[in-house]
Amino acid sequence: MSNLSEKTTMVVGASRGLGHGIATAFADAGATVVAVSRSAAAFPTAANAAAGIQSEVADASDATVAASLLDRYEPEVLILVAGARPYMRPLQQQTWETFSVHWESDVRITFHWLREVLLEPLRPGSRVVVISSGAALNANGSPLSGGYAGAKATQRFITGYAQDEAVRADLGIHVATVLPQFAPVTDVGRPAVQAYAARAGLSVEDFLRAQPFPMLTPKTAGTALLQLAQMDADGLHPAYVLNGAGLHKVG
Repeated sequence: MSNLSEKTTMVVGASRGLGHGIATAFADAGATVVAVSRSAAAFPTAANAAAGIQSEVADASDATVAASLLDRYEPEVLILVAGARPYMRPLQQQTWETFSVHWESDVRITFHWLREVLLEPLRPGSRVVVISSGAALNANGSPLSGGYAGAKATQRFITGYAQDEAVRADLGIHVATVLPQFAPVTDVGRPAVQAYAARAGLSVEDFLRAQPFPMLTPKTAGTALLQLAQMDADGLHPAYVLNGAGLHKVG
């Protein structure tokens, strides 16, 4: 995987935030990138020129989309970033619909795509990365974002199940979870930071300064995922926390 120039990378959820940064980084590294999103994504001209970013406008939670796109492109690297934006409000101000949105989007997407990865299956040596959230590791969950933390933990469980099945079937596919910590410049991270800062009675700046890790950006995420894709298979770990300092093994 050290040379991506003849590899196809599919980034699901590439129109914004971390997914956009990851798709751009892979294109700049020479990979052919298929950027899947519900709306068309714009990328820097230099990134498009590097190897080509082809946009696929599709709903990743649709059970037929994963099968269709994996069959058409046969990517060697698949990165699942797509998911819903949290509704930032305390429990009593949630409805079941806002509370469960991540189960109906993020978890559903992970289930459909990993199921198809195993059924297809992807070719031996392929890498699959599911972007979950650092909230999945928090002892108190995420009290202002409904079922978000639980859904993100379930994504990690499903990813582990998929890796176990890939090993049992001797598919040679490597599946891992990446759990990003706060990324305050993204559409998901910004409202979360604002909400938790207000709950703590702090300004956003003071809240961020109090965090024990450097903040994540789309560019940092792209660099880290490139590193993971190019890592020797023997060095791969099942799960990583990701922040502004890069990847850190979990467990």
